[in-house]
Amino acid sequence: MYVALRPRSSLIAELKNVSRQDVITLPLRNSLDVKSARDLSRLVSKNNIEIVHAHMARDYPLAAYAVRCNPRSRLIVTRHVLFHLNRLHRITLSRAARVIAVSQAVKSQLQAHNLVPAEKISVVLNGIDVDKLAQARADFDRRQFLNVWKLPDDGLLVGTIGELSPLKGQEEFVRAAGQLLSQFPKTYFIIAGIDHSEGNKNQKQLEQLIQDMHLTNHVKLIGWLEDLPQLYSALDVFVSSSHTESFGLAIAEAMASSAAVVATETEGARELITEGETGLLVPIGDVDALARTILRLLTNADERMRLGHAAQKTAAANFSLERMIDETEKIYEAETQNR
Repeated sequence: MYVALRPRSSLIAELKNVSRQDVITLPLRNSLDVKSARDLSRLVSKNNIEIVHAHMARDYPLAAYAVRCNPRSRLIVTRHVLFHLNRLHRITLSRAARVIAVSQAVKSQLQAHNLVPAEKISVVLNGIDVDKLAQARADFDRRQFLNVWKLPDDGLLVGTIGELSPLKGQEEFVRAAGQLLSQFPKTYFIIAGIDHSEGNKNQKQLEQLIQDMHLTNHVKLIGWLEDLPQLYSALDVFVSSSHTESFGLAIAEAMASSAAVVATETEGARELITEGETGLLVPIGDVDALARTILRLLTNADERMRLGHAAQKTAAANFSLERMIDETEKIYEAETQNR
């Protein structure tokens, strides 16, 4: 296996099982990076690569060029999001031998826009390390975690994880926190995520909102946490207040950590969660409903435990890395046989 990625990609550190000589860095600046496209094509030719698999829309045209120059190769692309594609990406997608959708929601969108014939689309749900998350939960020391974050032992924790962006609904999360604190003053709210907006605009707006609502002692913006399994394990309630999710990776990880989940009714959340059985769903953008539903769980430890236990079993059965790898490899095998 060969991996081509950008020089500063965070994935490089994760490729421990791939020989360093088989990890190639290319600029891959954008969809029109001609030099990277040619270098990728030479890599494919030199190593007789049969499958070229691209994951990001800006890389689709580069991968397509490499395959076009090497007729023995097959192009597979994975579609991770629900955002609209521009004309160049749409053309590239239509020429792929197979398109992998990370959820039924993504598949439905591809079909609704007539981007890819139905027979070329395969759904392979994202995989997470369910064993690692379950073990982190089993080994978790709640008191130690609370001490590190200087939180009281008898406090309840509600958290959300994701890029700081209006689409992730952190503003609604903060406003719901304001409603809840009047009834549960010992509740603390954690927002984990990085802001990629220019000048950290999104983070500054959240900080201002927290200050304006006098929540600075109860709502913490903690940036990104390397040990996310610890945070998932610490939460009494995990919240996804997103406006859109193609899959909901953080939701799946929270479920695998046995956390009680409250999520907005995004495409991805509806696919992952069975309402009332493995989590609770609320309308998108409805702060009052979000606050009421979180309160429901804060006041009912038995329901939190029931939902968390059922969520963990569902995650273990459906979201494992091994399952994702196995399904992807079967697609590779089928495409090499179809050449």
